[in-house]
Amino acid sequence: MAQAALTIGRLARDAGVNVQTIRFYQRRGLVAKPSRPPGGVRRYPPDAAARIRFIKRAQALGFSLDEVALLLGLSDGKHCAETKALAEKKLSRVEQKMSDLAAVQNALKGLITECSKGSRGHGCPIIEVLAAER
Repeated sequence: MAQAALTIGRLARDAGVNVQTIRFYQRRGLVAKPSRPPGGVRRYPPDAAARIRFIKRAQALGFSLDEVALLLGLSDGKHCAETKALAEKKLSRVEQKMSDLAAVQNALKGLITECSKGSRGHGCPIIEVLAAER
């Protein structure tokens, strides 16, 4: 039995997003905006919910909407090498961010350790580092 076309409200429920998210994706060209029949309501194909869930999963993995658009263009299953290259590029950026965050974490731990030693008549070591001219 074929599934019936969906209103935007039903599509939003089925995809687990709100209506404004669908409209935003339409403005970005990620989801097609069906035509409105005269005096009627736009109807979305049943596979539109799967497309929106794809977009949300890709975003959860850190892909930008521009990258999601690329992935959607590669989603026919014939572009595995290109998809892999995009994922490898994303992984490299994630690893760099993790490295940067680890450096921030270590710097903050060092400042907190200095602060825990007491001020010894000086100002707060954290404030001093933040205020230092370099």
